[in-house]
Amino acid sequence: MKAVQLKGIKQFEMEEIPEPKIIHPNDVLIKIKMVGVCGSDIHYYSTGRIGSQIVRYPFITGHEAAGIVEEVGTKVTEVKPGQRIAIDPAISCGKCDQCLSGREHTCRKLVFMGAPKQKEGALCNYVVLKEDNCFPISNNTTFEKAVLSEPLAIAVYSVDQSKPRSKDNIAILGAGPIGMSVFHVLRTKEVGDIYITDKIDDRLEFSKQLNPKYCGNPNKTNVVEEIKKLSH
Repeated sequence: MKAVQLKGIKQFEMEEIPEPKIIHPNDVLIKIKMVGVCGSDIHYYSTGRIGSQIVRYPFITGHEAAGIVEEVGTKVTEVKPGQRIAIDPAISCGKCDQCLSGREHTCRKLVFMGAPKQKEGALCNYVVLKEDNCFPISNNTTFEKAVLSEPLAIAVYSVDQSKPRSKDNIAILGAGPIGMSVFHVLRTKEVGDIYITDKIDDRLEFSKQLNPKYCGNPNKTNVVEEIKKLSH
């Protein structure tokens, strides 16, 4: 199969590599149809690392992905060949105390797809993942939207953890993809005014589509004082 491998700093190359195979009974072979580009992927491409996460070349990036089920293991029951799916890139062990208590996202042995020294990413024709990492999507959901479900899930969880009360005013510090995802989730809640800050003017301009109460660049204005004036 074809794979786009990171071979060095800012060096991508298309290579032919062996197609992954189903090994375990709960494995699913997925034909990748769409891959998003996360900020982490940009760091791996431009600097080869994020903190202690250092790329060992060659490496396949990409964890925001969607595709079609190609083949399933003998114990797979939730998805079937031909089914369109979104992918959860966080692979839990299913056996540790965290997994057994329903906290798979804090698994002691969590492995993340497209992360150095963990699991190769999705910039390739096929990947094999566990059934638990496959989420069926409707025929009306595009692969582009399915890919966005991964960052959107972060926003849903963030808003849920913050527990906003009815009519609470909320500030979002940063109008990048995650910040805008949070904005979209908040628009489904009965919250008060929403204030946006970002150091990139283009992002602030884009965020105006959702009609925030305020947009400001902290490099150009005292956003704290301006928000205080508007919120009193």
